[in-house]
Amino acid sequence: MTHMSRSASPSHDGEFEFWRSHAHISLQPVAAPSILGLFGYAGATFVVATNLAGWYGTTATPTFLFPFAALLGGLAQFLAGMWAYRARDGLATAMHGIWGSFWLAYGLLYLLIATGVLVQPAPFVALGFWFAALAAITWSGAFAALAENIGLTLVLATLAAGATCLAVGNIGGFSVWPTIGAYLLIASAVIAWYTATAMMLEGTFRRVILPIGKMRGPDVPGREPRQVIQFTAGEPGIKVGQ
Repeated sequence: MTHMSRSASPSHDGEFEFWRSHAHISLQPVAAPSILGLFGYAGATFVVATNLAGWYGTTATPTFLFPFAALLGGLAQFLAGMWAYRARDGLATAMHGIWGSFWLAYGLLYLLIATGVLVQPAPFVALGFWFAALAAITWSGAFAALAENIGLTLVLATLAAGATCLAVGNIGGFSVWPTIGAYLLIASAVIAWYTATAMMLEGTFRRVILPIGKMRGPDVPGREPRQVIQFTAGEPGIKVGQ
């Protein structure tokens, strides 16, 4: 950004006209990173949570869970979080970054358990504290998501509630709490799948197909999404001349 002299400084009333006439914009379009992040989260969470809920599984199950959790829930989500940073989406950066890191760690943990390096304790108190920290962060994210849309808010609220139950169950040794937490995570995964699908369809059809309760912009099926360029927000590639 080049230096602007006092004579070139805009008045309050003419600020928009000043930016419009002095800005040279070279945008670098970025697809919504949360499409990838939410699909990765939904897939990993559904597979792991259904195991925790007792829908399937044997003593050999960790061998098959860890690569799926680490790559789909971990790597895909973590990358989505880093791309969300480029898209100036602080909420997605935080949530995908934190939960992507968790799934990478979870995959590594169960790799060690599957190979016999570690023995899984019962109750798994240390894992309970993992979930306690994640629950606190995710409750903050759920509150922030109220400014975005209802779909994302429900994803994070059910995720935070599930993490809270898993924390209580593992730390306190209450067997019913992890099961409740698992069902909350299943619900979160389903909502995440719906929300990601709605975002993907809107991106491909260039109109709203499935509503997600947006707080800003059109949310009625068939309506075109609002495309706004904000000069004062610093779009990627913006340069201001004299």
